[in-house]
Parts: sequence; structure tokens; C-alpha cells
Amino acid sequence: MTDTTRLRLDVSYDGRDFSGWAVQPARRTVAGVLLEALEKLVGPDQELGLTVAGRTDAGVHATGQVCHINLPTPTWETLAESLVRRLAGLMPPDARVRSVVPVPSTFDARFSATFRRYEYRVANTAFGPEPLRRYDTIGWLRPLDLDRLRQAAAGLVGLHDFAAFCKRKEHATTVRAITHLDWRREPDGVLIATVQADAFCQAMVRSLVGAMLTVGDGRRDPEWPARLLTLRERSSEVTVAPAHGLTLIAVGYPDEADYADRADATRRLRV
Repeated sequence: MTDTTRLRLDVSYDGRDFSGWAVQPARRTVAGVLLEALEKLVGPDQELGLTVAGRTDAGVHATGQVCHINLPTPTWETLAESLVRRLAGLMPPDARVRSVVPVPSTFDARFSATFRRYEYRVANTAFGPEPLRRYDTIGWLRPLDLDRLRQAAAGLVGLHDFAAFCKRKEHATTVRAITHLDWRREPDGVLIATVQADAFCQAMVRSLVGAMLTVGDGRRDPEWPARLLTLRERSSEVTVAPAHGLTLIAVGYPDEADYADRADATRRLRV
């Protein structure tokens, strides 16, 4: 049996022309183009075990995505010095592998993660987003009040059932722990929401942003998003914000010695 080495890949991509991360038949996805490039280097019959920290939806970007693969150790030793450069030559310009490093076999890009951190960009100027940022920033023509946005965000921090903000999946929990959620206004007038949690369910971040924006522009009161946490199904009153304003910027992990314990804890279903 061939010895294998587990590798951590740090990945960035412009999600505009991707149908999300996960491989889908007849659709262009981030995992699809990554696997295609890797197969050209290691062969199509190699089982890579590609595992990602978080499957981003169609149109969502990433500057801090993390995944792992397994390579036969002799193959890794041959490619170690050139793998990042070779992938750059094989992958399209809207997806990059920024680094590849060996990690213990207990590392799991998905289950060992302690947090995922996203940013959502909103241009609140009369003219909309700057042309060079139009693909990662949405425009919001109604005036937005930063204090109201922050009040709405504060009520959503903590361990809650976010069913009102999620697309429910069978046998999956909607309980999540948000450890940080806040807004800031940049000097150019762009408002940025930063949200960090142990994990997110599908469409959760964009739904939270959509709810908070209606508070920021005065159509809802600051306590309204938090009141939705009492619901046990998705709320039809919540508008999902556009995908292109959202970017996964970081995934956190514990010390190496704690990879396995963290993975075991994550696999236990929240109740």
C-alpha cells in the first residue's frame, strides 16, 4: 500500500463565472477546474479525496478558501517545489492555488475548522459601486445608517437556530454559533459586514445581510432580525442579498495536536 501525504491548499477565486465550489455535471465549478488541473499532473486515476472547508454558492468569491487532498508521497516529493507554479499554468485566471503545504493526516479542511469568516461589500453611494469593484460589491441606493446596521447585527451574535435564514436540508441542523458580526464604513463610502461563525448553512450569510440591510435603510426596526430566530422554518420575509457581494476571507484551525479532536466534535450533530 502506497504511503500518502495530506496536503493543505489555500485557494482564491472570482466566483462570477463559477456555479459554486462543488463539482456539477456540465457546469463550471471551482472544484471542477482544480481537479482538472491536478489530474493533468498526477493522472486521472489518482483518488485525491478533495475536501473543502466550505462549499460556496454560485457567484460567491473567496480569498481564503481551504481544501485538502491526498497524494502518494513519492508524487508529492517530485512535485513539492513546483506544484503551485504548475497549477498556476494549468488553472484559469479566475482561480488560484496560493499555497500547498503538507499537514498531518488528522487535518480535515472541513471538520477541523474552528471558524469561517466572510465579508459582504455594499456601496451606499448615489452612483453605485466603483466600476473596478462591481463584481464583488453590490449597490444599495437607499441611504443606510451604520448604527442601525450594527444594532441589527448585535442581536444575531451567539448560538441560535438560524432556520429563518437558511435553506433547510434533510437531516441537517440549522443551529450555528456566530462569534462575530459587525459593520464598518470605509473611507470610500463602502459598507462592509464581517461575519464569523463555526459554520454556516446554505444562503445563511446572504440572508442575514439581506435582513440587516432593510434595518439599515429604515424599513424594519433593529430588533426584527433577532425576532426571526424564534422561527423553525425559513422566513419568506427575508430577502437573500446578491451572491457577488460575498467573499470567504478566512478559515481558522486549531493547533496541529487538536485537529482530530476538533474534527470529532464538529461531526457531532448540534441539537
